[in-house]
Amino acid sequence: MPVCFSSAPLRWRWALGFLGWCLLWVASAAAQSGSTLQGRVVLERDDRPVSEAVVTIIELRRSAMTDENGNYRFENVPPGNYRVFAHLDRIPDVVQPVTVQGPTTLDFTLKLRAETEQVTVTATLREETTRDAIQAVTTVNSFDLAERAPVSLGDALEREVGVAKRSFGPGTGRPVIRGFDGDRVLVTQDGLTTGSIGFQSGDHAEIVDLQGVERLEVVKGPATLLYGSTAVGGVVNAVTGNEESHPGLQGYVTAFGGTGNALGGGSGGVKYGRGPWMVFANGGGQRAGDYRTPLGVIENSFARSGNASGGGGYYGQRGFFNVAYTYAGQNYGVPPLPDDDDDERVRERALRPKGGEPGELVRLNPRRHGVRFLTGARNLDTFFTDVQVQLQYNRYRHDEIKVETNEVETAFRNDTFAYRILADHRPLGRFQGTWGASGLYRDYSTRGEELLTPATTQTNFAFFGLEKVTFERAALQFGGRIERNAYAPTGGNRARSFTGFSGGVGLRVGLWENGALTANYTHSYRAPALEELYNFGPHPGTLLFEIGDANLSRELTNGIEVSVRHQSRRVRASAGFYYYDIRSFVFPVLTGEFEDGLPVGVFTQGDARFLGTEAQLDINLHPNLWFYSQLDYTNAELKTGLPLPRIPPLRARVALEGTFKGLRLMPELLMANRQDRVFTLEEPTAGYTVVNLVGSYTVTTSHTAHVFSVTGFNLGDRLYRNHLSFIKAFAPEIGRGVRFAYTMRFF
Repeated sequence: MPVCFSSAPLRWRWALGFLGWCLLWVASAAAQSGSTLQGRVVLERDDRPVSEAVVTIIELRRSAMTDENGNYRFENVPPGNYRVFAHLDRIPDVVQPVTVQGPTTLDFTLKLRAETEQVTVTATLREETTRDAIQAVTTVNSFDLAERAPVSLGDALEREVGVAKRSFGPGTGRPVIRGFDGDRVLVTQDGLTTGSIGFQSGDHAEIVDLQGVERLEVVKGPATLLYGSTAVGGVVNAVTGNEESHPGLQGYVTAFGGTGNALGGGSGGVKYGRGPWMVFANGGGQRAGDYRTPLGVIENSFARSGNASGGGGYYGQRGFFNVAYTYAGQNYGVPPLPDDDDDERVRERALRPKGGEPGELVRLNPRRHGVRFLTGARNLDTFFTDVQVQLQYNRYRHDEIKVETNEVETAFRNDTFAYRILADHRPLGRFQGTWGASGLYRDYSTRGEELLTPATTQTNFAFFGLEKVTFERAALQFGGRIERNAYAPTGGNRARSFTGFSGGVGLRVGLWENGALTANYTHSYRAPALEELYNFGPHPGTLLFEIGDANLSRELTNGIEVSVRHQSRRVRASAGFYYYDIRSFVFPVLTGEFEDGLPVGVFTQGDARFLGTEAQLDINLHPNLWFYSQLDYTNAELKTGLPLPRIPPLRARVALEGTFKGLRLMPELLMANRQDRVFTLEEPTAGYTVVNLVGSYTVTTSHTAHVFSVTGFNLGDRLYRNHLSFIKAFAPEIGRGVRFAYTMRFF
């Protein structure tokens, strides 16, 4: 009997162990009983096979590489509906839906122009298509950037729906999203701050290598859950593509020139991968002289830029790391205030800024050194399947220099160290999500004549999470962020700290085939900016004598946006509405007094609201003919009824694009309505219509693509003014001109 009792548990353990092994074997066999997904990737026009393209199943986060014949293959794909995209460095992605029930074939044709939905990573930190994104996302690819040859980030994006350009001359253009500007719009590169101070002043530029990036992504509406309180209006992310590994040699060369501003420049880069290792290098520069308008040449409006970057990394099956160094520099002039009211440009419209004394010639030379380190692990058999750590150090300097004497009037220093830790957890039923933490240390100081702000250190820390629940015809996204910002100024100024919560929920519901309704609600918190708290003195970059208030409280925004979208091969359409209610909105109230020739503006707070609409309709009228149209409008004011400053007017764009083999021709009309809803001392601007014409010719071979383009802009030589320009009174926009560009991609 004792032997029997002792052996029974042993037999049970063996039986349970055998049963467990059988269950594991059955589960393994079931997991391996999926189907194959295979196909071929070719280049447009001649159907030439594309080797070393990356094909990715978005829902499964699985990728495969094409061979020398352009073929790819996935094994053991579970039955289901998926979205799959093909990617080649600096070529627009192609996204296609597929249903896998058995062996399935899915072919791709890569085109140098984006005609369908694109893949974005900015909105959720995961790869997803712009159609499936719950927030409104816009992308601009490298071919469009080469064709536009923009002098500034604002130039690159001002034609996109919902995005306008604030400027103080050509070199300073910065994106304004749905009327939000300054510290409410965040500019990043590969998801982390660039360390520039373009947000704090109209005459400060954003330093981004526009010819070296793979694409620009714009998330419209609050992006505070993932990027923090400075993204309460949206985020612009420059994606370099240098954090991905591709085998073989790939690269690009771009050259451009133009009239109207004596434009010239070029850029080039290479990327080489061998096994799990990859190295890259990029560099380029451009120059633009003083630009011509129908009223004459705008003095001191030149712009120069130069950049270089390089690095490399290791990309194994489980672990990876990447190190990159970036240098970017600019040198640009700020058009001076006219000497007197007899100036012909001022007499034309009588729009001289009230107050301000005639300015001397000044140039700025911002430059940034950046070092980035990325490491992580993936495909882990733990709760968190993918973990990533990002570190970014930026050393930013810029001087404001008198042109006549070459003396430095004011020197700015802004050093930042930013980090972010991301962790994707394994799917829990229908739930997928990302959790993380981020932080920033900023050391800011100035010396010289324009000592508006005391030397200050700023720290930021946040913890956030974003979850997505996917159903057959709907997806629900929700998340939250807890963030702390602290300022420690010198000179006896009051230190401040702010802690707040941002949260949001979004819904996407399929209404019909290729059509969906999206709705978002966001509660966002923003700490006052350093400049709003501590500035005191004349600020020519905003044409104000600014007085900060160290007692300001945090802003709180409650926003909703609703849109309907349709995206198919023949029709792309969207229409949406947004409304943001902002408590304790920070703005400069004008006292009616003047100091140093400038109106006195005291930063104060009041309740405000932003509402607007965006619509877009693209129709494929014929296999070789597309019709494009878009419209956007923002109405923003304090709840007292006073309109807020520099809000874009009603705008529209209409274009036709015809193609024949490698030839492309696109005439377009850019239109803006009169803006007469203006802030105190702000002048109205008239409406306008501008005619542009773009032509290009594309030649492709097995491993290269050549694009020759010619752009005629403002062909009617129309005199028009950008309402968001600080100097629109005497500096209208550029007159008639032509740009030439050549771009070559090899892969």
